[in-house]
Amino acid sequence: MAESGGIEECSQQASATTTPRPLRDGVLLGLAVGVSGLAFGAAAVSSGLSVLQTCALSLLAYTGASQFALAGTIAAGGSLLAGSAGAIMLGSRNTLYSLRLAGLLQVGGLRRLVLAQGVTDESTALALAQPDRASARAGFRATFISLYLTWNAATLAGAVGAGSIGSPESFGLDVIAPAAFLALIWPRLAAGRTERLVGAGGAAIAIAATPLLPPGAPIILAAAAALAGALATRQAAS
Repeated sequence: MAESGGIEECSQQASATTTPRPLRDGVLLGLAVGVSGLAFGAAAVSSGLSVLQTCALSLLAYTGASQFALAGTIAAGGSLLAGSAGAIMLGSRNTLYSLRLAGLLQVGGLRRLVLAQGVTDESTALALAQPDRASARAGFRATFISLYLTWNAATLAGAVGAGSIGSPESFGLDVIAPAAFLALIWPRLAAGRTERLVGAGGAAIAIAATPLLPPGAPIILAAAAALAGALATRQAAS
């Protein structure tokens, strides 16, 4: 009995010492990634969206790369429908993340709805890297809160700043969206050979389709490369 109590006490002490680390990592990660909202805010306004529309995207959509894709499509002359379709396809990966996190976080009711808004590449990666459920929950929530607040504040700052300079194109702000998007996907391109092949295949499809299809449609078509990569990975694993 005494031995059991000692083990439980040690376990609680270990949990107490490990929980601050995911909290710290989550806050720092959110701050580091969230400042890229400056680029999105500037890019969205330069593409023709208003400051209110830009901020609403970050508040409600909150999908990072998908938001850049939407702004880029509109800047290239594409329709809102084409841009939204491409953004939805890019953001659909969050559904897979949610399935993986559901059993780990184990939340229900209204809290599940709130936390669903915080499912991103960063919050998922940090949560899955933790050694236990308590640390995973702490890391996920810290990343969510830090990144959401920083991203939205940076979006507002970037949108207001871009809107006050008159002609954003004259300052080269039209290149912000593709440059920031490349920065977002670069770690994935460096992850392995399959990722690089998928990226090259998607780029080839988009380039070939650009002269033939309206803006935004090549992005949707290029998603076929990701599907081929997923199938190839599954066959290799089996």
